[in-house]
Amino acid sequence: MAPGEWPGRADVAQLSLSELWWAPWPQLLHNTHPTSAAEDERVFNYWWLAHVIDVQVDAYLRTGDGAWLDAARDTASNIRTRNGDSLFNDYFDDMLWYALALLRVAEATPPGAAGGGHDGVMRDVVALWDHVLEHGWTDVHGESVSWRTQQPDYKNTPANGPFIILGARLARVTGDATYLTWAQRSMDWLEAHLVGDDGFVEDGLGREGGDVVDTHWRFTYNQGLYIGACVELARAARRGAGSEERAQEDRDRRAAAWLDKAERTALTSIRELATDGVFRREGNLAPDDVPEADGGDVGLFKGIWYRYAAQLLAERDVPGVAAFVRSSTDALWAHARIPAPTPSREEVGATARGSLRNGERISAAAASAGAPGELLRAGDDWTRPAPPTVGYSTQLSAVMALEVRALLEA
Repeated sequence: MAPGEWPGRADVAQLSLSELWWAPWPQLLHNTHPTSAAEDERVFNYWWLAHVIDVQVDAYLRTGDGAWLDAARDTASNIRTRNGDSLFNDYFDDMLWYALALLRVAEATPPGAAGGGHDGVMRDVVALWDHVLEHGWTDVHGESVSWRTQQPDYKNTPANGPFIILGARLARVTGDATYLTWAQRSMDWLEAHLVGDDGFVEDGLGREGGDVVDTHWRFTYNQGLYIGACVELARAARRGAGSEERAQEDRDRRAAAWLDKAERTALTSIRELATDGVFRREGNLAPDDVPEADGGDVGLFKGIWYRYAAQLLAERDVPGVAAFVRSSTDALWAHARIPAPTPSREEVGATARGSLRNGERISAAAASAGAPGELLRAGDDWTRPAPPTVGYSTQLSAVMALEVRALLEA
């Protein structure tokens, strides 16, 4: 493999997001490509934009190009602007995704950095955590986080998974073990109700009343969230957070137990959800059904799996997971490339500078990366070209996966 090949491909995926989905501020990104104009723009996808922040931080950490971190800050500002100058909405999982992304921005910005706003970003992260804890934590079906304000009796992995990850990370960043205590309580609930003996993670319970578990909703992002939660609790255990009196040998043993759980779920999810070396479309579609459009919330699901599989691989060698990352991203790259459009990248970037604040940031990053002769336009099924219409949620999964592949080959 040529040096720099996969980082270069991650660059193509990142820049393709801005090339194909760019929209004037404050829209920032069209929800679909090609756009369906006013109808397409009607939906404000708060949680998709949180993941845009995340992939921009990924690009910054990989390249060291400050234009990507500036872009992440702009996207963070865009969410708040479009949300009526408020951090909060009705969905606790949405707010936790935003908080996780903001925490990464804060960690990438040294305290006191000129224009960085580290302290202000951290205040927003803590405010989001406090809001979720105050309004989302209930004892219905056991102490845990509800999915949204209107359904306090609906508990699921999408809300509790990021709560655990955020709590563990805040404990590390702030030194306050209280965050970790809440994270552990949420994990206790999740494992008691939604994690099977084989490590497969169900979506939720109580969605339609009662305590029925949605076993027919078999999604990659639930597996990814549990993997990420286990990895963060492993890191906390190794640090001895909340248990300083423990010997290092005991800390390492407890950390290894969490990583064993993460590995089990990662391998189980590949066995249960992958076909032909990739995660194909999620939901009720048969593998060979080809819809007219890919995207929606499910388009983002597999990207979340890749993000947290990467965290597992950072802690231990899991050959089956690494092999799957390689096979699936090989398929993605083989089937999702398209010729670069006319006008040229330089013309598109120049136009964007006049109408889109974020565009100037991305154009600066594009200039430093060079202008490839092709773009990446991914569908939900990476074994074939994308359908006529694609949501940027689906493109985000491709970006996340290629960032993970770049890390794997570094």
